[in-house]
Amino acid sequence: MRAMMLDRPGTLLAEREVEPPEPGLGQVLLRVQACGVCRTDLHVHAGELPRPKLPLVLGHEIVGTVLGAGAGASRFAPGATIGVPWLGWTCGACRFCRSDRENLCERARFTGYDLDGGYAELAVADERYCFAIPPGYDAVHAAPLLCAGLIGYRSLTAAGDATRLGLYGFGASAHIVAQVARRQGRRVFAFTRPGDDDGQRFARELGAEWAGGSDERPPELLDAAILFAPVGALVPAALAVTDRGGTVVCAGIHMSAIPGFPYELLWEERVVRSVANLTRADGEAFFRIAAEAPLEIAAEPMPLGAANEALARVRSGRVRGAAVLVP
Repeated sequence: MRAMMLDRPGTLLAEREVEPPEPGLGQVLLRVQACGVCRTDLHVHAGELPRPKLPLVLGHEIVGTVLGAGAGASRFAPGATIGVPWLGWTCGACRFCRSDRENLCERARFTGYDLDGGYAELAVADERYCFAIPPGYDAVHAAPLLCAGLIGYRSLTAAGDATRLGLYGFGASAHIVAQVARRQGRRVFAFTRPGDDDGQRFARELGAEWAGGSDERPPELLDAAILFAPVGALVPAALAVTDRGGTVVCAGIHMSAIPGFPYELLWEERVVRSVANLTRADGEAFFRIAAEAPLEIAAEPMPLGAANEALARVRSGRVRGAAVLVP
């Protein structure tokens, strides 16, 4: 099969013909229809996340057709279209798994990091961690749901019952979360890179009542803010426009250093917290929402061989919504 391989962090992916994977115990074999390009892929590619499996097939927003199954796998029939997320395996025995916090599993394995992912024509996955794709989505538009949507939904949940919600970095995750938040009756305030008029226009099209640069103040204080941009300096900036008792959620798996800031920004019971990975319960809840009425997913399909270009475009913010590789 064809695959885009990462041999060493920081180097270009190499297009290769490799032996196809074989499904093991409890695994399904998929023909990859589409695989989203996530910002986490950038962090793995750049070496900002340590000790990836090498060589590695990146990609953890996989939509594929079931071709076969290993021993003990019976959840999905051949021909079914399913999705594979970032969380690829958990131990089920550690204190986190036993307390419904499998996203913090001490031995978790992740797709496109510890396990080969979807920048390829074929992939295998543990069927227990896969999701049925709801009707109303083709493969290209379903792929971003598998991480941008799932992590965005977990971040939205972490924001509590905030009515005035700020979204910093209006890309793949934020453009999905904004729609879910509006359906829940929340008010959305979008923050983009300074001067990004197209991004701000895009946010307004999806229901944001205000959109401006990350260096601007919104017209009123926020109840919560979610930071999708991996920029530590945005933490004190978001705190400065968050009302007392509000929450700032750091949604990324990697972020640049957070600069020092005066205690007054945190005082009055403001909270800064992170979100790590996802649980299968998150996925089931989010896909129920996605199935109620299809979300408007902005996706730019690109051929598998253009994976390096796709990574570069995501890194520079030159994608409207999400980039998706199509083998």
